[in-house]
Amino acid sequence: MQVFTILPAAGLGTRMAGSQPKQFLALSGIPILIHSLRAFASVPRVTAIYVAVRKPEMERVKAQIAEYEAEYGFAGRVQVVPGGDNRQESVSHALSALPAEPDDIVLVHDAVRPLIDAATIERTIDAVIQHGAAIVGMPAVDTIKQVERTAHGALITSTIPREFVVLAQTPQGFRYGLLQSAFAEATADGFVGTDEASVVERAGHPVAVVHGSQVNLKITQPGDLELAEFYLRQRAR
Repeated sequence: MQVFTILPAAGLGTRMAGSQPKQFLALSGIPILIHSLRAFASVPRVTAIYVAVRKPEMERVKAQIAEYEAEYGFAGRVQVVPGGDNRQESVSHALSALPAEPDDIVLVHDAVRPLIDAATIERTIDAVIQHGAAIVGMPAVDTIKQVERTAHGALITSTIPREFVVLAQTPQGFRYGLLQSAFAEATADGFVGTDEASVVERAGHPVAVVHGSQVNLKITQPGDLELAEFYLRQRAR
């Protein structure tokens, strides 16, 4: 059994200030994307990592990988493939490039979650072996309200018990055959999901949840970089 990781990194990062996509911003002097690659490269069970990026960025990413491959063990394990116009297209392009068998495992991870740890990756792989599909998630802490959007603002329609809610993170892992089939069905129907799990859920397959961490944050706004820097300093102690 092989384990493949896909990092969709074709986003433009419009919520971040600055002129370059957030996956290329520096975190402690190293591109965010490289931090994410390093985490998966540190897991011996991960066979290969596929990075899906916009075509104009492919050479830039290859150069960054070459710069850090000796230090972080990337050599021969990272492939760069063209991304798409949205996350689902990028993942689909990468899926088509994988030399995978139906029972192999595919992990999909946000390129801008640079602080994922090896233990969580390992737990996700184990959960996929057991259930066929699993995501990392966090229990909701705040009270969750369902609302109706109106011209005058949002109006609460119900309160959702927190025990029924998790906040989805990544990696999200699946048997290759299951994910490929679910994506093909979604494409045929013109369905675009918010994440890979939503596509698999739509196909009728249950998805397990692996406990995540607040440290596994997604870099989406300028303040997130400062928080990530703090977590890195704490980890280094």
